[in-house]
Parts: sequence; structure tokens; C-alpha cells
Amino acid sequence: MSTTTYYNFNLFDGVHNKVSPESWFTVDENGKLVALGTGTPAGQADSSVDLKNQYVMPGLINAHTHITMNPTRGDGGTGANVIETTVRAVSNLHDLLKSGVTYIRECGSSFDIDITLNQLRENHQLDHVPNIMPSGRPFSMTGGHGDFPNFGHLVDSPDEMRKAVRQGLKKGSMAVKMMATGGVMTPGDFMDDPQLTVAEMKVAVEETHHKGRIIAAHAEGNPGIMNAIVAGVDSIEHGFYVNEEEIKLMLEKGTYLTPTFVADWAIPEYAVGKLPNWEIKKAADALDDLYKNIMHAWHEGVKITLGTDAGTPFNDFTMTPVELDLMVQQGATAFEALQTSSQNSASLMRIDDEYGTLEQNKFADFLVLNDNPLENIKAVQQAGKQVYQHGVRQY
Repeated sequence: MSTTTYYNFNLFDGVHNKVSPESWFTVDENGKLVALGTGTPAGQADSSVDLKNQYVMPGLINAHTHITMNPTRGDGGTGANVIETTVRAVSNLHDLLKSGVTYIRECGSSFDIDITLNQLRENHQLDHVPNIMPSGRPFSMTGGHGDFPNFGHLVDSPDEMRKAVRQGLKKGSMAVKMMATGGVMTPGDFMDDPQLTVAEMKVAVEETHHKGRIIAAHAEGNPGIMNAIVAGVDSIEHGFYVNEEEIKLMLEKGTYLTPTFVADWAIPEYAVGKLPNWEIKKAADALDDLYKNIMHAWHEGVKITLGTDAGTPFNDFTMTPVELDLMVQQGATAFEALQTSSQNSASLMRIDDEYGTLEQNKFADFLVLNDNPLENIKAVQQAGKQVYQHGVRQY
């Protein structure tokens, strides 16, 4: 059995609010951590790597991406043909991994491309990309948020939803996504427009949970947020206008919340003069509200995950570390922000037995940084950082 010991680094393991100097760990041929400690490495590995007193932390888990989208276009570029879309998706996956994201949950892909790309990755035909939890096409009502060319699977009754979700699960969806409200990118609706009904969403939840999979709802305003929670989804995506009643119910049900701060922040930050005024106004009007409401939910105990909505306008596939920075700017410590990935994204996605933290018997997915991320969260934004998956350097 081939083993590699990495040594001489400062370890943030994702569990404890500290960095351990003079750390080491040993990775077996399966890419798992079989031993770790501080000081002189124990045992004799087949090879060793000196990390030269740099900082090691877990790879990031981004629980909300759209790899088939084009962030330079206000409409997401979903009208592109399947070949162009696939090439773009592969390029976006490379950018995610370079940025430090070693695992993603996709939340809506044109043509079900993420399902195919995940199959290629599992068959070792697609390299240098994150692990993928695919969703396939998202589920939307006709004329709703998600009714884009080649993108949403349109359903308009509980029976249509049941059949469509069963088809998606048959194709290989591992994380169903549906649209409970309007959103920023669609000109004909608003964040507080309810869309899919409770009855429609309940059958989607039922079918998804029958297969042991997880299900998320795009839900930005009310009453759509409440509708999705009542329907039993595992996570609310965005949740910009989450209120006290909804927070209480989320705590009772164990519902997660994926804020995607950076998706809203990027539009007024970068898009003035490049996107329609209505789209910029929608995002700008919501920004202060979403910061206040999301952080209130977090202070009340709702589990916040790391997700960026990557692929939406001016929100490219390098910006996952910026999401962490925005949470710190709103009052979280660096450790608390990093826990959204290492603890909460991993547990929502039900991969926390093998991913998220750097502990024995978990996979060695990690980043190597010049600076301490617990002292300065911007350290995670380092360009050209070392990125490892299963103990093998990818970038």
C-alpha cells in the first residue's frame, strides 16, 4: 500500500478554532488520512512532501453552483447549444477547483449536463474538477424562475411534478432543485412572488426522500420561503426575506439555509451599465435586507451553508472565497464563516463522514495557503494556491 506523508505545515482541520503548528498527516493509496499529528511524523511512508511551514485547511464545499451558466450574461447564457454549454461547464469546473472548491452541489444545469459530467468524473474520464453532487435540470412552473431555454423542467401540477422528479432521479439527480419564488434574473417576476405550490413541492420532497436524496428550494421572499419549509425541503436557497416564523420552523425541522451573498452583491458591484437597470435595481434593493435577515437567522441558530449561486451575472466560478469574506464583514468570525463549508455544507449534503474536515479516515481534500485563514479570511482568496484532492495535487 502506497502512502505519502505531508509535513511541516500549520493545520486548520475545520473542527477546532485553532491552527496547529508543526503538523503532519499521512495519506494512503485511497486518498484517506490514516494518521496525523504534530512534531516528528510517526511511521515510515513511501514518500513525503515538505509543505514549508505554510497553512493547510480543508477544501471548500460549495453547496450552490450552476456550472452550465455564463456569468457574463444577464440571462445566464442558457440558450447556448449543448456542445457550447458542455465546454463552458468543464471550464467552470476547472475554475472552481483552482479557487479551492473541492466538492460542489449543483443546483440546476442545462441539458442535465452535470449528471453526465459527474459520470465521466467517476469513470476517470474528466480530471482536475471538484467532486460533483449533480441535480440535473431544476423544476419550475411554466413562466416561473427557471423557465429559461434548455434549463428548467416545467411542471404545473402535483402529478406532473411527481413524474418529472422520478425521471430526474432515474437520470442520476442526487440533489433535486425546485423554484418556490421569483428571482433576480427573470424580468417578469419578483422575489416575493410565490410560484410552485406547497402541494407540488410536497410530492417532489416525497419522491426525493424515497430515494435517499436531498432537495433544495430557490426561495427568496414570502410566502414562498414558508411554502418550501412546510413542504419539507432540506435547504432554502437564498432566503433573503426569511422571517421569525420561518426561522422558528426551520429550527424545528432542521432546515438549512444557503444565503449566496456574493450573487446579490456582485450585480450592483460590477454590472452597472452592463445589465438592464431593472435587474441591477432588484439586486441592490435586496442587499441590505438580505444581510440583516440572513445574519439574524444565523444568530438564532439556523445552519448556514457555503454556496455562491456561481454562474449568475458577474458571479463567476472563482468567487467562493469571497462569500466567506462577506459573511465575516457581516459579523461572523473567520472560524464561523469557514464552518459553513467544513461543517454545514458537508452535513447538508450527507458527505460529512468522509469530507469537510481533515480528520482520520476522511479524504485528504485540502488547500495550502501562504497565510493563516483564521487570522485573515482573505487568505483563502490567494491566487495560485495549492489544491489537493484525495492527497493528490491538482493545482
